[in-house]
Amino acid sequence: MGFRLPVIRRVSSFSASQVASKSVELPKGYLAVYVGENQKRFVIPISYLNQPSFQDLLSQAEEEFGYDHPMGGLTIPCSEHVFQRITSHLNGL
Repeated sequence: MGFRLPVIRRVSSFSASQVASKSVELPKGYLAVYVGENQKRFVIPISYLNQPSFQDLLSQAEEEFGYDHPMGGLTIPCSEHVFQRITSHLNGL
């Protein structure tokens, strides 16, 4: 008997045409966020939204962008390194 842990996915796992069109279908239970100076797209499990460390990131996003996100999706105002550190910790939960 096994189980699957949620993982973040970088857009590079999708084809270039899907990324360019921004019409990438997300797996059920996941959402896309844009992170860092270059606005790299990550696909994360929605279960992260309940975690206090991720809620801190959401509060920062609200303070910086309000509800007007320049990429049309959820923009997280932190570096990719910080985001990956936080989400790797969440993967271990």
